[in-house]
Amino acid sequence: MKLAGHTMGTPEYTVTEAIELFRKIGLDGAEIVIQDGYKSGIPCDCNEKILAEVKQCAEANGIEITCLTPYNSHFNSLDDNVRMAEIEGICKVIDACKYLGAHYIRIYAGNLVAGDTKDLKERLEKLIESMRYLGDQAAKNDVTLIIENHFNTMAVSAKESAELVKEINHPAVRILYDQANLTFTENEGYEEAISIQQQYVSYMHVKDLVFKEGVGFTSSEVSRPDESERNVYTRIVGEGILAWPDILEKVKEKGYDGWLSMEYERRWHPDDIPDASIGMKKSAEYLKKIIS
Repeated sequence: MKLAGHTMGTPEYTVTEAIELFRKIGLDGAEIVIQDGYKSGIPCDCNEKILAEVKQCAEANGIEITCLTPYNSHFNSLDDNVRMAEIEGICKVIDACKYLGAHYIRIYAGNLVAGDTKDLKERLEKLIESMRYLGDQAAKNDVTLIIENHFNTMAVSAKESAELVKEINHPAVRILYDQANLTFTENEGYEEAISIQQQYVSYMHVKDLVFKEGVGFTSSEVSRPDESERNVYTRIVGEGILAWPDILEKVKEKGYDGWLSMEYERRWHPDDIPDASIGMKKSAEYLKKIIS
């Protein structure tokens, strides 16, 4: 297993500064946000000059660009214009992957606010159609789409994620295993999650948390819960409740030897955790001890 830093964890840094930091704290790779207006991200309609700067920096620092992380989500929209715009956005990310040598794209399994039951069958069909089409485009460029276990999508649980990827039935569409997301949305524990979905997993996010007392999960957005909705505090890996030694042992038993990307959530929760130079470094040191 190899360790990557996630630029969600480096909001105070540019992308190239984050890559340099990842080298300094002993990481192997970088997962990079694709979003307009974020300092530690690549713009959605970036030009080759921007990509070249990022690529040259990664090569100079011996950092592999592992994954690009856009925020498109309406792949299940019944409005074909909306859905096709999201698909076109991911096609641009595939092109960026090809240029940067990245092999994964984080994908939201559509947009579905908790409790919304309208037209579920039809929206699921649109999601499957979108993923099969994008899977074809990704495969041509040696890229895998990884659907994250994520709230307010059609893959909130490990069970839903596995059923979805099985139904899509495309070799370039797999699962991004995020046990922290499964935990704070009150879905499967790690033993059940690994048993259900690990055969479809090609990438992992690593983060940690502690629960607030007496607060249930809710979120009105896909990307993150509002501060007023949060049921957890984010923590440095190893300082929360997730049993990472056991989780990594279990996935290794299932044959996983891929990337562990530290989705250090300082972008969203800067009051919970210190600068990445401190907290991501501590997280990496903890994970390296487990791996070794």
